[in-house]
Amino acid sequence: MIYRKKPVVIEAIQFTRHNYKDEILPFTNGTAHHLEVKDGVHTCIIPTLEGEHVATENDYIIKGVKGEFYPCKPDIFEITYDPVK
Repeated sequence: MIYRKKPVVIEAIQFTRHNYKDEILPFTNGTAHHLEVKDGVHTCIIPTLEGEHVATENDYIIKGVKGEFYPCKPDIFEITYDPVK
């Protein structure tokens, strides 16, 4: 069998070193936590349905169809999603 992914509109925000407090925390309803800088790279923890995942600077944080959140690497995000105008 071959399947096609259903078209779905998602909400997402790109995690940067400057937007954790003002954008990431409100977007994830305060569930993102443990902001850390190691070797100059910012990371935070995103609770997902599968457990806690590390989001690295420039990852996209996606709000899923059930209201859950999860990180996605920029290269995967960009080939999977197009902006909706």
